[in-house]
Amino acid sequence: MYDQRPDEVPPTAPAPGSAGHEPTTVERGSFCTARCACGWFGPARRSRDRARTDAAEHRAAP
Repeated sequence: MYDQRPDEVPPTAPAPGSAGHEPTTVERGSFCTARCACGWFGPARRSRDRARTDAAEHRAAP
Protein backbone atom coordinates (compact mmCIF):
# COMPACT_ATOMS: atom_id res chain seq x y z
CA MET A 1 0.00 0.00 0.00
CA TYR A 2 2.83 2.46 0.81
CA ASP A 3 5.86 3.01 -1.41
CA GLN A 4 7.98 4.45 1.39
CA ARG A 5 10.00 2.81 4.11
CA PRO A 6 8.12 2.43 7.40
CA ASP A 7 10.57 4.73 9.23
CA GLU A 8 9.98 7.62 6.79
CA VAL A 9 7.10 10.04 7.00
CA PRO A 10 6.14 12.25 4.05
CA PRO A 11 6.96 15.98 4.36
CA THR A 12 4.40 18.17 6.06
CA ALA A 13 2.31 20.38 3.82
CA PRO A 14 3.35 24.04 3.59
CA ALA A 15 1.15 26.65 5.24
CA PRO A 16 -1.46 27.94 2.82
CA GLY A 17 -1.00 31.52 1.67
CA SER A 18 2.59 31.87 2.85
CA ALA A 19 4.81 33.76 0.43
CA GLY A 20 8.45 33.21 -0.37
CA HIS A 21 10.03 30.14 1.13
CA GLU A 22 8.02 26.97 1.67
CA PRO A 23 10.00 24.84 4.15
CA THR A 24 8.76 21.41 5.12
CA THR A 25 9.93 18.80 7.58
CA VAL A 26 11.22 15.39 6.54
CA GLU A 27 11.62 12.47 8.93
CA ARG A 28 14.30 9.86 8.47
CA GLY A 29 14.56 7.30 11.24
CA SER A 30 14.56 9.06 14.60
CA PHE A 31 15.63 12.40 13.10
CA CYS A 32 13.60 15.22 11.58
CA THR A 33 15.04 17.88 9.27
CA ALA A 34 13.53 21.12 7.97
CA ARG A 35 14.11 21.65 4.23
CA CYS A 36 13.12 24.29 1.71
CA ALA A 37 12.76 24.34 -2.07
CA CYS A 38 15.38 27.13 -2.18
CA GLY A 39 18.04 24.59 -1.12
CA TRP A 40 18.21 25.54 2.57
CA PHE A 41 18.07 22.80 5.16
CA GLY A 42 18.32 22.81 8.92
CA PRO A 43 20.22 20.41 11.16
CA ALA A 44 18.87 16.94 11.86
CA ARG A 45 16.91 17.05 15.10
CA ARG A 46 15.53 14.37 17.36
CA SER A 47 12.84 16.88 18.37
CA ARG A 48 10.18 17.23 15.67
CA ASP A 49 8.99 20.41 17.37
CA ARG A 50 12.45 21.98 17.08
CA ALA A 51 12.63 21.02 13.38
CA ARG A 52 9.25 22.72 12.83
CA THR A 53 10.59 25.80 14.67
CA ASP A 54 13.64 25.80 12.34
CA ALA A 55 11.25 25.73 9.36
CA ALA A 56 9.14 28.57 10.78
CA GLU A 57 12.23 30.69 11.43
CA HIS A 58 13.42 30.14 7.86
CA ARG A 59 9.97 31.03 6.48
CA ALA A 60 9.98 34.28 8.49
CA ALA A 61 13.55 35.28 7.53
CA PRO A 62 13.83 38.04 4.91
